[in-house]
Amino acid sequence: MSYDKAAPITSSDLDALILRYGYVALGIIIWFSFFFNIWSVPLFDLDEGAFSEATREMLRSGDYITTYLGGELRFDKPILIYWLQALSVKAFGLNEFALRLPSALAATAWVGLLYAFAKSLYDRKIALLAALFMASSLQISIIAKAAIADALLNLCIAAAMFSIYLYFRNRRKLWLYLAYTAMAFGVLTKGPVAVMIPFVVTFIYCAIKRDLGFWIKSVLDPLGIAIFVLIAGPWYWMEYKAQGMKFIEGFFLKHNLARFENSFEGHSGSLFYYIPVIIIGTIPFSGLLFAAIKEINAWFKDDRILFLTLWFCFVFLFFSFSGTKLPHYVIYGYTPLFILMALAFEKIRSPLWIVLPLLFLMVLLLFLPEIAHALLPKIKDEFARELIAASKTLFSWRWKMEISTLLVALLIIWKMRQGLITKAWFTALIALLLINGTVLPTYAALVQQPVKDAAIFARKHHLDVVMWGLNMPSFMVYSEKIVPRRTPKQGEIVVTKITKLKEIAKYQPIFKKYGIVIVRIDRMRDGKSSMHKENP
Repeated sequence: MSYDKAAPITSSDLDALILRYGYVALGIIIWFSFFFNIWSVPLFDLDEGAFSEATREMLRSGDYITTYLGGELRFDKPILIYWLQALSVKAFGLNEFALRLPSALAATAWVGLLYAFAKSLYDRKIALLAALFMASSLQISIIAKAAIADALLNLCIAAAMFSIYLYFRNRRKLWLYLAYTAMAFGVLTKGPVAVMIPFVVTFIYCAIKRDLGFWIKSVLDPLGIAIFVLIAGPWYWMEYKAQGMKFIEGFFLKHNLARFENSFEGHSGSLFYYIPVIIIGTIPFSGLLFAAIKEINAWFKDDRILFLTLWFCFVFLFFSFSGTKLPHYVIYGYTPLFILMALAFEKIRSPLWIVLPLLFLMVLLLFLPEIAHALLPKIKDEFARELIAASKTLFSWRWKMEISTLLVALLIIWKMRQGLITKAWFTALIALLLINGTVLPTYAALVQQPVKDAAIFARKHHLDVVMWGLNMPSFMVYSEKIVPRRTPKQGEIVVTKITKLKEIAKYQPIFKKYGIVIVRIDRMRDGKSSMHKENP
């Protein structure tokens, strides 16, 4: 596989225009991917609700060292994302925009670093394509505007890996110290994974290059270690002083080591779990994955591609063997994948590689309501059945009209007489309008808007409620109140799923929307009334 910076670019006039004004073209994609609708779609449970509520409780308590969720210690993640969300909330108020803004800004910086790195390795065209594929991919678009730690973590990992490679290439110590800085902020964002990936990937790379002596010298650099400790160390030390062994056991042993060895909260899967995740997660350009795989024989012939390949392959294999599997874990290896996809783009000739994945998705979504209702008799989860039955009002003519319009636009793009870069840019824009303009708002209106409305109702009417049969921390965010999760007592007001009402002998309805209800308990069935806390 050969890519020459000096090779002439042959493209249509519109292709040339997109390349010439690459920052503008990329900025439009970033807006529709990372910022469009972040203020209007309710927070999603479980993760967004948990991070947001922990930030709200931090601001309420004034404790900026230890995080709490529902009044209880939360050791899931380190402190940095909570600090950034707290600053944003102080500036813009407690709302979806403020809580999601740090992630959107981190993702924007992540794309910017990818563009700069790919440009330094190849040229503007490869850099623009890699950044375009990243900014418009399904999984990146979702985590980039989610009030969670992953966009910030991926920015830190990418910055560390880019800096390390540039240091290996030109031996300037500045790049090494930037790598240590990025890893330190990554450890403050999500923990040891921010060090593990650069550590292992660079070890394998240097071993292949027969340069382990240089690797050891870099890892043991005194100033680099000092920078790392000075940035990451203070919070870990203060948290240990505040919580002692509870922090060690809860954060390091439970939420890091145990996640690899065991399956947490039912999040398990086979060794092949991440194959469909990657194919779906890189829509609309997952077709380029297969184009890239066709060039696998050339992956190890170029130092640049070797480094990128090792980075992706290690992340993929490590989390494939992990006991706990979540879709976003593999994103830690997506950054190099987008550069490999950009390189593969140079080899394709047919627009089918670009438009087919999105075309299949759109056809599936167009008939999703009919498919869901056809499967309804086979679905055992009662709450899911209730939601599907209630979804008729949301998945109506408007859903069909919006998807049909975008589908027609995609077919026009397919047939238009323009270059592949133009087709790729318009495909990305259509995909983002589909996901962020239609799919996510509609899905949120069904599963999360009822929770938000119930919480606002409870806040407005000063209701003291108990959460029962639910784990939706966003209710606490919107009600601006810590809500206990336990089995309710007689006379208490409870927020719960509509399917839980069959366990109540007599109740007074207060609020209902789709599958979420608020009721006052008059009497439980079979004497069910206790103070025990529910399992998470």
